[in-house]
Amino acid sequence: MEDLKVVFAGNLIELRTGRGMTQAELGALLNYSDKAVSKWERAESLPDAGVIKSIAEIMGVSVDYMLSAHSAWEPEPINGSSRPFNENVIIAISLLGVWTLALLVFVIFWIMGSIEFWMFMLAVPISLITLLVLNSIWHKGRYNMFITCALVLGIFLLIYYFLRAYDPWQLLFVLVPAEILVVLGFNVKRRMKK
Repeated sequence: MEDLKVVFAGNLIELRTGRGMTQAELGALLNYSDKAVSKWERAESLPDAGVIKSIAEIMGVSVDYMLSAHSAWEPEPINGSSRPFNENVIIAISLLGVWTLALLVFVIFWIMGSIEFWMFMLAVPISLITLLVLNSIWHKGRYNMFITCALVLGIFLLIYYFLRAYDPWQLLFVLVPAEILVVLGFNVKRRMKK
């Protein structure tokens, strides 16, 4: 059985627009605001029985007609399923912003006569942290395991870059178990949800 609010809202919209009446005009006839009429038409609330009877009289139909399904109207989705922005575009803009900032710092150092590549190495983990946060918010963490593995690798590469004078190949002994820990950690989380 259809929700009574949705049925009433569909009938009210059809009857009101069919008579060329605005929400404000209907509200004035009922001594209600256009905001109240808007809430009824969005199926957020249902007026009391006396108001439904008054609306039926204004529209020239019965109360039974107002409360019976006649159309396939559905309320517009509220907060969630229809977003005014594209999440992937925002993620791309955020990542591009991180890399633009890294490029700006690089160019400033270059102008000053000192070429430093460490800011690009630093941009990798910052980009991945940004991606991890936004992916968790908008994509429910669908690829978080891969992003986290890449983040761990990026941090180890950054450490390797700063310790390169010492030839720190031994970091590989720590990198492999760290990556295994990330994968196992995400698998434990998945099993706990089931």
